[in-house]
Amino acid sequence: MKPVLKQIVFVVFFVINLTFAGKIITHNIPSEFTNPPREFTVMPFWFWNDTLKEEEIVRQIADFENHGVYGFVIHPRIGLPENMEWLSPEMIHAMNVAVQEASKRKMYVVLYDEGMYPSGSSSGQVVARNSCHAARGLAKIDIMPGDKLQLSAGTKLVTTIARPGGKRVAIIEKPSGGVIRGLHYIGKKDNRIEEESPPAGDILNPDAVTSFIELVYDRFAKEFGTYFGTTILGIFTDEPSPLGRVSEKGLFPGNAALLEQINRILGYDIKPYLGDLWYSDLPGSDIHRVDYNRAINICLEENYYRRLGDWCKDHQISLMGHPAESMDIGAQRYFQVPGQDLVWRYVEPGAKALEGPHSTMAKGASSAMVHQGLRRNSNELYGAYGHNLTYDEMQWLANWCFVRGQNFLFPHAFYYSIRGPRFDERPPDVGPNSSWWDTYKPFADACRRLSWLNTDSKQVCSLAILCEATWLPDTYAKICYQNQCDFNYLEIRYLQEGAKVDAGGIHISGMHYKALMIDGLSFLPDNVMPSLNMLAANGRLLIGKNTPYSAMFEGARIIQTPEETKNAIIKVFQPDISIDPMTADVRYRHVVKNGDHYYILFNEGAGVVTAKLQFSVTGKSQWLNPFTAEVVVGNEDEKVQFKPHELKILRISQ
Repeated sequence: MKPVLKQIVFVVFFVINLTFAGKIITHNIPSEFTNPPREFTVMPFWFWNDTLKEEEIVRQIADFENHGVYGFVIHPRIGLPENMEWLSPEMIHAMNVAVQEASKRKMYVVLYDEGMYPSGSSSGQVVARNSCHAARGLAKIDIMPGDKLQLSAGTKLVTTIARPGGKRVAIIEKPSGGVIRGLHYIGKKDNRIEEESPPAGDILNPDAVTSFIELVYDRFAKEFGTYFGTTILGIFTDEPSPLGRVSEKGLFPGNAALLEQINRILGYDIKPYLGDLWYSDLPGSDIHRVDYNRAINICLEENYYRRLGDWCKDHQISLMGHPAESMDIGAQRYFQVPGQDLVWRYVEPGAKALEGPHSTMAKGASSAMVHQGLRRNSNELYGAYGHNLTYDEMQWLANWCFVRGQNFLFPHAFYYSIRGPRFDERPPDVGPNSSWWDTYKPFADACRRLSWLNTDSKQVCSLAILCEATWLPDTYAKICYQNQCDFNYLEIRYLQEGAKVDAGGIHISGMHYKALMIDGLSFLPDNVMPSLNMLAANGRLLIGKNTPYSAMFEGARIIQTPEETKNAIIKVFQPDISIDPMTADVRYRHVVKNGDHYYILFNEGAGVVTAKLQFSVTGKSQWLNPFTAEVVVGNEDEKVQFKPHELKILRISQ
């Protein structure tokens, strides 16, 4: 076939394909969908990982803008020259160059609070100020009859506890030995490149956190405060760890000074039961271990996250970033932009999209946003997915986040330099040094449109799944996803504070949940029982058959199989969407924005889906292309085809 004829055939095929549901139109499109404000841009981690030059910083920022990227996270990274220390005058100068250039171009910046991660040590400066502020933990020493306890330097005795069989165990606190990743390569050993490893700070210690705030946050305010709330949107804190990286094995976070705070949280004295952290040889041992870990997480919330969140609020910017674990939703209440982290191929097309702790992260962060009445929630994604990450996977992961309600993406990462070992440091570069950079702008535009759509809109959702501060159930969540039943995770603390429960369901932050699902919990506080009984009595409580609470609530609907789950939900409320023939691969999110209804529909599967869709709302329907902003008139009598991994947007207006 001649080249010209090939082009004609391609154009005809493209037009036929695009008009599968009706006529192409170019009017009556929300202008902010066509060209959303720049605040909805993807904001990549920008690895500053080599010798920094002003002209190169400016050149790369211009290159970002030309490819539809209107913001970035300044992330000092391993590979910086050894003469550039964390927050040194040279680093502050380079940051000023970047911030000023972004301001000139009407772009946005997020500052990163550590050099490198996990956050909380100011690249070892917290410990350099005061050696007592190094990360600490609890350890145990078994004492045999006749033994005399001897403590090494830096350790403190917390208590001695008798155990069954005449044993005794000493509980001590000691330095954890934890570190963070540093900014500099420091040589080679056994053909392996060694990295600087500064000591981790004790982020459970309020005094250590005060030092961290002074060294980093107050310094940022001093140097860049005039840009706060305009060019600079927030500060990113990254997976804080009470023990630090590569800490001594067998330690539990905590110290003697925290016991008073832990006792207040638990309502009883935990000290006599500290041996239960390591042993399960007494009645209640498992309960005490669960209680201690729950209390430690609340201590971390109060002593670290709350203080950083308050600081950011007082300075009119947002605390951004994410906690250390994928299921950590409790800490999200102190972020102005709750967030999570897709790293190390935690999630991939297939089973890992719906099963396991990491499958819950995106919905957890978006649920935190909804229940706290916030505008944005985020995901740092693609980190360490490897050089084999494909463009299709990159797009699939973004869509996986969007259909679960996320609206702020931090791609990990754009590399300032790929010289030498930098190329292989937590790869890949998903920006200027990638194979798809020349065609990146349509992807960036699509992400901006979807972020806009998921922001300042009201989610339509009638089901909540009860969760804990560090536990997001996934078993029945998977069933809901596969049956096109959207849900949010509701942290159990909201039944104690913030939520109103009546015969009609749960009301919180403008949401009305007509049913609540329980899928395994470690505890149920006494003061939430009246609310759960109210829901059960009105047929609005769904409980997994194998959970320990399945027989506790009269009137609750007991579920086990997917069919039982689906039928129980239908008895409480009618589905928002139906697909014929049924498919387990399509996910959806329904939001109302500016009076119009939008459905984000995503085929997570690798096969083609062709089906007729029915929705709970009616009106004029239009299919919006997130990549081009083109619109096709919908036809409710026609089947819709989803290509593998394809995302579509349906707008229904009156």
